[in-house]
Amino acid sequence: MVVSKDMLANLGSIMASLMFVWAIFQQYVPYQLRNNIEKYSQRVLRFVYPYIQIRFNELSGERFFSRSEAYKSIQTYLSSSSSTQAKRLKADIAKNGQSLALSMDDHEEVADEFQGVKLWWASGKNISKSPSFWNPEEKRYYRLTFHKKHRDLILGSYLDHILKEAKAIEVRNRQRKLYTNSASNWSHVVLKHPASFQTLAMDPEKKKEIMEDLTTFSKGEEFYERVGRAWKRGYLLYGPPGTGKSSMIAAMANFLGYDLYDLELTSVKNNTDLRKLLMEVPNKSIIVIEDIDCSLDLTGQRKKKKKKEKDEEEEKKDPKQKPEKEEKDTESSQVTLSGLLNFIDGLWSASGGERLIVFTTNYVEKLDPALIRRGRMDKHIELSYCRFEAFKVLAKNYLQIESHSLFGKISELLEETDMSPADVAEHLMPKSTSGDPTLCLEGLIQALEKAKEEARLKAEEEARLKAEEEAKKSEQPVKEEAKEDDNVVTAEE
Repeated sequence: MVVSKDMLANLGSIMASLMFVWAIFQQYVPYQLRNNIEKYSQRVLRFVYPYIQIRFNELSGERFFSRSEAYKSIQTYLSSSSSTQAKRLKADIAKNGQSLALSMDDHEEVADEFQGVKLWWASGKNISKSPSFWNPEEKRYYRLTFHKKHRDLILGSYLDHILKEAKAIEVRNRQRKLYTNSASNWSHVVLKHPASFQTLAMDPEKKKEIMEDLTTFSKGEEFYERVGRAWKRGYLLYGPPGTGKSSMIAAMANFLGYDLYDLELTSVKNNTDLRKLLMEVPNKSIIVIEDIDCSLDLTGQRKKKKKKEKDEEEEKKDPKQKPEKEEKDTESSQVTLSGLLNFIDGLWSASGGERLIVFTTNYVEKLDPALIRRGRMDKHIELSYCRFEAFKVLAKNYLQIESHSLFGKISELLEETDMSPADVAEHLMPKSTSGDPTLCLEGLIQALEKAKEEARLKAEEEARLKAEEEAKKSEQPVKEEAKEDDNVVTAEE
């Protein structure tokens, strides 16, 4: 115990002596001499100390007004490792406001490994003098330490790895948003749609094909750059109402982790505002135009142009004949088909990367072929009526069953009857608190049989009307023939 006290006393004396010498050195040694001594001492230290240190300050800019992007990326990257290694952590509310974000506290250190090379991250904080004693200025930083023989690896591959991994973590953790436009501005809400490819009622093979296509696209940056194409892909979703087009879009967003930008063309004034809106859409986004056949009369613009040219030609032939005046277009939007196409597939399409463009329609035949050709809408996906494979997904989602004695009867009826997945799902909703699957399945069978009978009656009625129309057409030439004979007799008389 006595020895320990003596050691502490000696250590205290040594520290006090060193501090005294350092104070004398700072006060009486000229600045230039001090600078030279420090410079040469650091050179000597380099030969002895084999490690390199890099410091990343939190604040950047000439007057430290902005937060460094490198610091934020490192903080995001270290968030996972620091929570398992660091003994002291800081907690803060995450951006989504629903969870805590952990990070290493000041003056903590964690280790990392990259391609077999070990390195160390430390967090620090400097408190500088401030005009206000009660409000000192804190400057935080991260310090990276590694052996000098690994300089090229760390300064190249490792730092690039941190930036990419930080972006990936942000995408995984961020709250997806649903944006909509009002005039030329975007506003958003949190996207909480729970749809996923596991819950989509569609053919499993088609579902697998779409998921593989999306995955290939999201990892295709090098491919698109190599072939000289903008990093975008167009999807056309078409089919009857209630077949799951909107759910498909939400599932795509949840699968890729992209934000959704629901573009309402009727509220866009002109092509300039359209271009401004689309220029603001960042990477990793899905631009959606639902029911594009109803958004604007994009196809009709070409027809009107052709009709106008035809009227002008007729007026030249016969100046007295004036073409009928068209009703004044009351639509406020002046967006044109060419304006939309220029951004989808023109020079402006390369203004952003990793973006999907999705059109939906119930009537694909109404769309202008130029709008949906391959290269603009690269993948055409038909979402049709519910069949047995899709029904099994719905039964598992709604009733939590994978087999039942009534499945055979339902399979037969679904092959003979056209019913949308939305209508099938409605009949699978539990009708009571007991949630008996048999009652729901029996109700679905009754609805399918009723729909089958209605379809049969409708087909018979259409066949009858068609037969009557053909009969009228066949009678018409006979009447005209008889009328001509009467005219001949009258002339002879």
